Amino acid sequence: MNKILKKEFLSPRVVRFEVEAPRIARSRKAGHFVILRVGEKGERIPLTIAGADPEAGTITLVVQNVGRSSKKLCELSEGDYIQDLVGPLGQATHIEKFGTVVCAGGGVGVAPLFPIVQAMHEAGNRVIVVLAARYKELIIMEELMRRHSDEVIIMTDDGSYGQKGLVTEGVEQVILREKVDLCVTIGPAIMMKFVSLLTKKYNVPTMASLNTIMVDGTGMCGACRVTVGGKTRFVCVDGPEFDAHQVDFDEMLLRQGAYREYEQELNSRED
Repeated sequence: MNKILKKEFLSPRVVRFEVEAPRIARSRKAGHFVILRVGEKGERIPLTIAGADPEAGTITLVVQNVGRSSKKLCELSEGDYIQDLVGPLGQATHIEKFGTVVCAGGGVGVAPLFPIVQAMHEAGNRVIVVLAARYKELIIMEELMRRHSDEVIIMTDDGSYGQKGLVTEGVEQVILREKVDLCVTIGPAIMMKFVSLLTKKYNVPTMASLNTIMVDGTGMCGACRVTVGGKTRFVCVDGPEFDAHQVDFDEMLLRQGAYREYEQELNSRED
């Protein structure tokens, strides 16, 4: 069992945890994720590792309260224990000096984007971050991003902070003013789809993290099947990052919504 050492609310529904996990902290790289359970009968939850401190033996997890299982996790307090925590899992992000890298994050997808931003910057890239949310209070980790990048562009749907508009508008601003060698996007599937369509138009290589579709985390359950370049891939073992221009996002969106009615019914029940 892994002890929660620190808990912080980044927004009303997004929680940042510092969790005791020394072996994971020592071996994790940008892009890796963990699978955890809250309680013996808890659902397996995949979460990308948002940071790690090998010396302190801790990892950082950022959780959005969106369903029954994530709600139970967000209700844990400092000093509580997570029942099971397994990792690091998946393929690490390929990091090298590309040139100018645009990192586009939406919502809680900003958390798994951070270690990539940090690693890309340390590799000598010019890193421009585009953060997007519906309104100001949902923008998270802005100061951390500013410390590890060359520029941060903020986009909000309602214009309450930064510029009014969608993440794609922020990304396009950069593409139109300078050469972009790589784009990395993490967030809701619909957001990644439209970022991918935009960058494909400008022939900008793009990487997307499909961590939101995972369940088992070991490749056995098959729930994370996606079509990439016309071939079936398993996000948890082959990814979670893929060439965004090869991903069938429409198929992924349909599969993500397959159990929406059951999820809504479960969330409406009393514990």
